[in-house]
Amino acid sequence: MSNELNLTTTPELTLDTGAAQAAAPELTLTPSAPAAPAVDEAAQAARDANAVKLDESMLSEAEKKMVEDFSKKIDVTDSNLVLNYGAAAQKNIAAFSESALNNVKTKDLGEVGEALSSLVVELKTFGQPEKKGIGGFFQKKKNELEAMKASYAKAEVNVDKIVKVLENHQVTLMKDVAMFDQMYELNTKYYKELTMYILAGKKRLEYLRSNDLAELKKKAETTGAQEDAQAYNDFANLCNRFEKKLHDLELTRMISIQMGPQTRLLQNNDTQMLEKIQSSLVNTIPLWKSQMVLALGLEHGRQATAAQAAVTNMTNELLQKNADMLKMGTIETAKEAERSVVSIETLQHTNQQLISTLDEVMKIQTEGAQKRKEAEKELGRIEGELKQKLLELRG
Repeated sequence: MSNELNLTTTPELTLDTGAAQAAAPELTLTPSAPAAPAVDEAAQAARDANAVKLDESMLSEAEKKMVEDFSKKIDVTDSNLVLNYGAAAQKNIAAFSESALNNVKTKDLGEVGEALSSLVVELKTFGQPEKKGIGGFFQKKKNELEAMKASYAKAEVNVDKIVKVLENHQVTLMKDVAMFDQMYELNTKYYKELTMYILAGKKRLEYLRSNDLAELKKKAETTGAQEDAQAYNDFANLCNRFEKKLHDLELTRMISIQMGPQTRLLQNNDTQMLEKIQSSLVNTIPLWKSQMVLALGLEHGRQATAAQAAVTNMTNELLQKNADMLKMGTIETAKEAERSVVSIETLQHTNQQLISTLDEVMKIQTEGAQKRKEAEKELGRIEGELKQKLLELRG
């Protein structure tokens, strides 16, 4: 993208027409515009006080003269000129925005983060013993110092690969930082060009309304002719159309203004990443290597003490386990010896259940006797009713 940047900083104004892109139409089914939100008068007053006024005070003397001369060339009756007025600067802003976006899309700073994370992993895991039980301690290689040297050699190779990756990203980021400077200068040029287009257009529009439009109005009022009134109305519409074009340029100018700090933000992100890479290359890597040399020296003394510590730890662990097991076994044996064959609680529960069972049996028997008596009476009534019915049939 940097090969396409034009760093000519002198603004250029032109009336050449080019291919203009028509604005996309918009359709709506909403019958009325939404209600405007309430405006904080104090906040609005503060915004008005800080508003930037677009005038020639922001131009140099040479630029003011260029605007003055250029404004006299503007012919609002030329519809093609009005359509393409400032279009070149607008296209430059659009191309600039696209190039900045493409730069962000194509840049993969995630690789830098992965490289830094890999570096941290290599430094953190170097020389760590495998997590094994006490028995596994004696299963390790006899010469642990040689194993550590092998680990150092492996880690050093991996770190060297990471260093190369970081150095490549460092070069790329340095180029990008320089490119963002160029992009910022280019955006400043486009912004200045748009400003001059707008000021020249406003100057011309003010002149036309104060002179040509006023004369047409005066003539129409004097003659009362239809063609004079139409000429006045047509010229007023041309001025309004040109005014809308200037407003469109002002919107594009605001986009260019916003691109300035956005470009600096992107540049700042790259600069911060550069600083992290630089810190890793000049601080972390040398420190790591010096510490590894120190670690190799300390390993000689650690081997003997580590073996003795392992034996001591194993002895203490066995003694503690045996003592715990002895305590638990003795306590459980004493508890079991003091327990009765059948506990009082068990006898009480059995007795309660037996009494409850007898009560239930007695209740069931009583209810059964009562039901039998009632059934006997009911059988007599049934028999009497049947007998009575038979006598009725005989009569």
